[in-house]
Amino acid sequence: MENIRLSESHNDKNWKQWGPYLAERQWGTVREDYSQNGNTWDYINHDLARSYAYRWGEEGIGGFCDSEQVLCLAPAFWNGNDTILKERLFGLTNNEGNHGEDVKELYFHLDSSPTHSYCKFLYKYPQKAYPYMPLLENNRRDRLSPEFEILDTDAFKDGRYFDCYIEYAKAGVKDILMKITVHNRAAEAATIHVLPHLWFRNFWRHNPRFSKPGMAVVSEGCIQTTSTRNGAYYFYHQGGEQLFCENETNSQRIFHKENDTPFVKDGINNYVVNGEPTVNPEKKGTKAAVWLKAEIEAGGSKTFKIRLSRGKTELPWEDFDEVLESRLTETDEYYKNLAPKKLQPNQQQLLRSAVGGLLWTKQFYYFDIFKWLFGEPNDPTPPRNFKRNYDWQHLTCRNIISMPDKWEYPWFAAWDLAFHAASFVHVDPVFAKQQLLVVLREYYMHPNGQIPAYEWNFSDVNPPVHAWGVWYCFEADRKKTGKADWDFLERAFQKLLMNFTWWVNQKDANGTDIFEGGFLGLDNIGVFDRNHMPPGIKKLQQADATSWMAMYAINMLRISLELAQHNIAYEESAAKFFRHFLNIGWAMQRMGKTDISLWDEEDGFYYDAIQFENGASQRLKIRSLVGIIPLLAVEIMPADIFSKLREFNNRLSSIKLTRPDLTKVISDIDKKNADGNYLFALMIGDRLEQLLKRLLDEDEFLSDYGIRSLSKYYQDKPFVFGYQGAEFRIQYEPGESSSAMFGGNSNWRGPIWMPINYLIINALRKYHEYYGDSYTYEFPARSGNKLTLKQIANELTKRLLKIFERDADGAYQYHSSTQKEWSGEHFKDHHLFYEFFHGDNGQGLGASHQTGWTALFANLLLEMDE
Repeated sequence: MENIRLSESHNDKNWKQWGPYLAERQWGTVREDYSQNGNTWDYINHDLARSYAYRWGEEGIGGFCDSEQVLCLAPAFWNGNDTILKERLFGLTNNEGNHGEDVKELYFHLDSSPTHSYCKFLYKYPQKAYPYMPLLENNRRDRLSPEFEILDTDAFKDGRYFDCYIEYAKAGVKDILMKITVHNRAAEAATIHVLPHLWFRNFWRHNPRFSKPGMAVVSEGCIQTTSTRNGAYYFYHQGGEQLFCENETNSQRIFHKENDTPFVKDGINNYVVNGEPTVNPEKKGTKAAVWLKAEIEAGGSKTFKIRLSRGKTELPWEDFDEVLESRLTETDEYYKNLAPKKLQPNQQQLLRSAVGGLLWTKQFYYFDIFKWLFGEPNDPTPPRNFKRNYDWQHLTCRNIISMPDKWEYPWFAAWDLAFHAASFVHVDPVFAKQQLLVVLREYYMHPNGQIPAYEWNFSDVNPPVHAWGVWYCFEADRKKTGKADWDFLERAFQKLLMNFTWWVNQKDANGTDIFEGGFLGLDNIGVFDRNHMPPGIKKLQQADATSWMAMYAINMLRISLELAQHNIAYEESAAKFFRHFLNIGWAMQRMGKTDISLWDEEDGFYYDAIQFENGASQRLKIRSLVGIIPLLAVEIMPADIFSKLREFNNRLSSIKLTRPDLTKVISDIDKKNADGNYLFALMIGDRLEQLLKRLLDEDEFLSDYGIRSLSKYYQDKPFVFGYQGAEFRIQYEPGESSSAMFGGNSNWRGPIWMPINYLIINALRKYHEYYGDSYTYEFPARSGNKLTLKQIANELTKRLLKIFERDADGAYQYHSSTQKEWSGEHFKDHHLFYEFFHGDNGQGLGASHQTGWTALFANLLLEMDE
């Protein structure tokens, strides 16, 4: 049934019209920043958020909304002790955290079917007053100290908390059931207040095309909403007090100006918590809640039911339980069919959790840069001294987009999105392909061909992995459906041509096929900020930027060759990208008068190189992922793909005759393997063997839990670069970052990052596909235990999966060993998906719900080969 619903639901219509599309943090985003100087984190913080009507989106705890975010549904909770309702997740801003922004809550995206016809979310809520102030005092810690988390307080001691399960099931496309089950985990009875909220995003204040919607009482158990945008909906509930206010800013509190209405956005909060007369006695408005409360006995539970329906029904509860049970059963069946039979029960659970979390990371993302910069029609221009993203005035985003983490990163990131799509394609190929295409549209992509990076700076540069994502999704979709989506491939290719050209024109300043790019999403991996070189250094020639471009070229070559099977005109593009690939590979090896080779023959490793203003060059001999990324530029070319391409073959022959030095750099392109396939790769022969020597060495990159981002060699021997009296150092840091570079909340100086590990494993499988079992290497290095490259890929997969195994206490390996609650009965079975993992012990670090690219664990399980 779920597959049937999925087949009927394209472009967020039909069964996907409603879903978990609310942000988990709208405050503290660039979108909502109307400060003069771009002080984003300070303009609207968590404390002000309950009083401020957002311009661009809405947030909630385990919330649902329609795909245009006209109407929003989410619960709020109150334990009777807090000074505010729990309407939104609390966390620290970038300035408050000792490692950047950080959510300080316990919540879990437990489950979701691909169409969100069934969803489940868990929020853990302390019964005593929430420890806001102790958590805010975290800023007294320095960067060398671990983060102070909620489990480091006494909030969950003695089991005095509620488990609040939020479930959704769809009885129809526009008929949403919400079931909230609250468990009292304490040893004594406790009272919980549950306030299901329904509200309109405030679209009427900013757009004169839309009239103001409304909500009003129909009966003691029903509220009706009316809007010209989505008609009438009926909000059914069982008991409770109906509360109404307006989704309008409390200007008196925030701006010290008179309010337009006495019943503003925080009216329900102030009425329930403080007993103030701030809800509308006429029971109407644009925001409503039902105040439900119950005393729950020790160890007991209480269920609250809500139904939101486009149509009116006389018996809203008659089929409620049956529908919920049916949708859960269908979701169980869906995941049973998805999971390979060879997976163990714990791996099946991990697969379902990863996919469920990925599906929960979808968000309605709305941002119009022109309006943000210059104001709404007929409104004054915002007083901006710092005009962030001024060069992106064409950019107008209004889509359901997969977020990296809906609290810590509630905005799309271009290179993250390619990895998200690689996981989505296994459960919803249409959505995966749409995600890749959306940032290539003319109202996203810059007219010059640049793909927008992320909202803090759309002009920043992410690794160009989009073509890899397109090709991966095309192949995975063809394998899954048995059909080739040529339309998708061709649409993506045409726009990627523009982006590739942008890279060549903008990031190869000298036209030498050696690329720059700045930080490239790897934050602090360089010895200094790679976006801002120290004075006296003219340019940085980047091994990773150049390798990413080699990978880009080979992906575009493969796509060109595929399209050429159906349209011979594409062999022109194939020839172009083949030559690009050859040129880049050759440039990485050559030594010129002023440029030096990025490949160090003595070390057997690729390094960045700097060029000084006096023309001299020097390698920065730091063994990091920067020098591993060349491994990723690899593709297997079936021999028969060239058979129809006469012009391409002629050009290939001409290159081999006139520039044999080019072809020898990358591979022996005349040599087929036993299956009739060719290998196109940067890392061949001795270079591959020397790289594996580092990669698979447990004293360098190989951890018990995957591949580290920086060699462990630098733990005791930091790399030091001295220049003009300044000293720049880089040291192996397996955990949190001690550097404030790029906000300091991500660390690439030692931890394990899932996307790069996944690409490494895929690359090794491709090398094995060509070399077969004849090529073996020691794993680990110097162990004497020789394995094929396929076996090595499998062993790396197993090491990564160890992160999700249980330790001696029964908690998952990625949990902090100091937080004993994780081995408790009501904690131990729920997964988190961290941004990155400690290089030595596998502990989860950074954003705690970054299912976006950490969902690649699902890919490992689906592709695992014993």
